[in-house]
Amino acid sequence: MRIRTVEVRKIIGRKNIKDRTYYYEYYTLPLNIYVPRNVIERWGTEFVVIRDDENGTITIMPKKLAMEKGIKIS
Repeated sequence: MRIRTVEVRKIIGRKNIKDRTYYYEYYTLPLNIYVPRNVIERWGTEFVVIRDDENGTITIMPKKLAMEKGIKIS
């Protein structure tokens, strides 16, 4: 099992429609996985990626939640 810590990226976008310019922002992980804003507001910007080679699963969870569950993070 491999565990690594990743930081969420905040991306600010701009879209021009006719005469108006709209700005928006969203959050992604390094694997281009979208993270909802309410998750960022509740748990923060640090996440843990747990890769289990035996089962072939990848689990992504907030670092605070992983620490509450007792997962050892180096």
